[in-house]
Amino acid sequence: MEKISNTEIAEFVEQNIGAFHDKQLEELKKLQLRSILTRKNPYLFRAKNLIIASDVVRYITDAFLVSREETNFGEFLERLAIFVCNRIYGGWKSKSLGMDLEFEKEGKYHIVSIKSGPNWGNSDQINKMSINFHNLTQILWANNPDLGVVAVNGCCYGKDSHPNKTGKLKNEQGKVICEVPYLKLCGQRFWTYISGINSLFTDIVEPLGHQAKKKNEDFQKEYANIINRFTQEFFSEFCCQSGAIQWDKLVTLNSGE
Repeated sequence: MEKISNTEIAEFVEQNIGAFHDKQLEELKKLQLRSILTRKNPYLFRAKNLIIASDVVRYITDAFLVSREETNFGEFLERLAIFVCNRIYGGWKSKSLGMDLEFEKEGKYHIVSIKSGPNWGNSDQINKMSINFHNLTQILWANNPDLGVVAVNGCCYGKDSHPNKTGKLKNEQGKVICEVPYLKLCGQRFWTYISGINSLFTDIVEPLGHQAKKKNEDFQKEYANIINRFTQEFFSEFCCQSGAIQWDKLVTLNSGE
């Protein structure tokens, strides 16, 4: 097992975190009001009694940005995890379906599907991950029947007090035909697993703030421009002369034929 210093980790974070901020800003600049209005539930706006145009605009814009932020930051954390594992165990970015990381450790072959947090998917998505674990394990065993394979669902943050999981593969009739054991390692457990460093999950916090203040100021300026522009557009298209929101027009845009 190799070693990695906090300095190396900090340098990687500082060199790559800017890409996350830049992507967020780029996606913000590309937003179009009508596009995000068609992606969100207009009935929910009404049920929440959003009667001020700027409130509707801010609500849908924030909802979109939060979902994209989770995705973009998850991609950054995945790259960080692969970088650390590569330096410690020689791990590499997986090319196998549904996998993100592969490496050898303590005489076993590890296949890892990396997610941001523990509550990342529904039952169908979790079942799909189990199928991917099963399929890759079968391929590996075909080449080496004695290979010890460890399947892991790694989550970059959060907790799960029961890491030992079992995926159940079923046939078309719903009968279980195969069980797929895997580990779900979250937060500190995951970062320690890929690095052997118990404190890594806290070591990465400080460098994440690199350039954060400046990047956030740039983002907030563009965000204000977007909210002001969208509010003007929304008022023009979906409000009547009195200023009231015309919900029939909004629902028609979203759901009409």
